[in-house]
Amino acid sequence: MESQTIMMGYTHPPSIEDICQVAEEIIDDMPAGLRKYIGKLQVIVEDFPDDYIMNQLELENPYDIFGVYQSAGPKASGKTVGTNKEDVLYLYRRPILDGWCETGEDFGTALNRIILQEIGYHFGFSDDEIEMYEEEMLPEDNLIVCG
Repeated sequence: MESQTIMMGYTHPPSIEDICQVAEEIIDDMPAGLRKYIGKLQVIVEDFPDDYIMNQLELENPYDIFGVYQSAGPKASGKTVGTNKEDVLYLYRRPILDGWCETGEDFGTALNRIILQEIGYHFGFSDDEIEMYEEEMLPEDNLIVCG
C-alpha cells in the first residue's frame, strides 16, 4: 500500500494502531545523529503504563507519563554489546491523547516531541539538543505521512 500525506485531523481519538504507525514513521525519519543511538527500536503502544512502571517511577497518576524508553544494552556508540535484543519505546495512548487535546497542536507534532524527549532524556541529551533535533525533524508545513 502506498503512503499518502495527510494532516492528523481525527474525528475520533487515534487508536493504538494509529499511534504505532505514526510513531514508527517518525522514528524511520529520524536524523542519523539520533539513529546511531537507537538502532532498531521496537515501539509498543498501550493505553496506560502497567503497575511495574508505575511503581518503578513512583507515579501516582497514570496520566503523568507519555512514554518510557527501555534499553536492551549500550548503544551510544551505535553498536550493541553482547545482545541481539532491541530497545523498546513504550508509548501510553490515553496520556498522549489528553496532552494532545490540551495543546491543540497537530497530533504528529505532539507525538514527535514525545518520542524525541523519551529518546533524548534516556541518552542524556540536554533540552537544547532535543530542541535542535525537533527543529530539524519538523517541517514548516507539518504534514505527517500515513498509510
